[in-house]
Amino acid sequence: MPRLAVLVGTRKGLFILKSGLDRRRWSMEAPHFLGEIVNHAVLDPRDGRTVLAAVRAGHLGPTVYRSADAGRTWREARLPPAFAKAAPGKAGESVSHVFWLAPGHASEPGRWYAGTSPQGLFASDDGGESWRGVDGFNAHPDRRKWIGGPQDAPPDGGTLHSINVDPFDASHLYIGLSGGGTFESRDRGASWSPLNRGCAADFLPDPDAEFGHDPHCIRVHPAARGVVYQQNHCGIYRLDRAASRWVRIGANMPKEIGDVGFPMVLHPRDPAKAWVFPMDGTTVWPRTPIGGRPAVYGTSDGGRSWKRLDRGLPKGQAWFTVKRQAMGADTLDPVGLYFGTTGGEVWSSFDEGARWHCLCLHLPHVYSVEAATAA
Repeated sequence: MPRLAVLVGTRKGLFILKSGLDRRRWSMEAPHFLGEIVNHAVLDPRDGRTVLAAVRAGHLGPTVYRSADAGRTWREARLPPAFAKAAPGKAGESVSHVFWLAPGHASEPGRWYAGTSPQGLFASDDGGESWRGVDGFNAHPDRRKWIGGPQDAPPDGGTLHSINVDPFDASHLYIGLSGGGTFESRDRGASWSPLNRGCAADFLPDPDAEFGHDPHCIRVHPAARGVVYQQNHCGIYRLDRAASRWVRIGANMPKEIGDVGFPMVLHPRDPAKAWVFPMDGTTVWPRTPIGGRPAVYGTSDGGRSWKRLDRGLPKGQAWFTVKRQAMGADTLDPVGLYFGTTGGEVWSSFDEGARWHCLCLHLPHVYSVEAATAA
């Protein structure tokens, strides 16, 4: 019988919450990889059984684990993501951690992508057993310029994230670089181009720079061709590929809230519906809910207007952060929304944000939340 699974990657392990499709009763499994950092865990929607987890283990270092039975048993990848050896006399790179995992196109069973820190792109064609670098990106002559140096990286290091495969074209890929910007490939990763026109870059000398931006989370709509949303360090944006220029729909957010945050979540069927979790983006960048009053904001008209959705959430003195991978949605009707906090809470709404409920407390610092239907 199909069940709903919410995979919660944390600072000290992977926790899996499970429920029937009515979402009435929930259970939580004993933690997997207890004590290890789990940056991301994803259940493959193509079979409902395969789960990949990006684990940063103290004794093994950065690696990927694979489960073929929805998380009951695990096996480490035979060849985890690793940069190619440097030529003699050249400086090499090593993977600090695997940060983002993404299943390939529905027509390519077994295909997965992984993004790492420092910014590298890797692919697997055997369900995550072995990984190889995508040379079109990792060996691109401009990659070093795109990602900048250590001084340009976020506090936890530069990452390649937001790997999106166009649901209508397996060869069309999108990625996000923090820092670096949004990039796309139309030939399965063989070549790449910046895709940042229209995005602000308030921290750069040239606000219209071709690259060097800091996208926080990019989502391609799974059912509407050419509709892309982005939560950026400098606002919320929507891109309709016929125009090839981002539009700052975050300008329509309440001025006292602003449009800074980390996650971006899309409705699985309606391209006009999306949700964000705003953060305080003032000059000191506290990265906490504005005034300690957390709220999700949703749009049902493609970003022309936004509604505060905070019923059931703490009314004050809540100072957590919701990270870029720590908010997601299921595909049920109505859509369920889920987010995890740096304080170890997982919150849910089963009516598209109208009301919120705390699913669990006292987990470690939450890094990622992914909801999926398990076979």
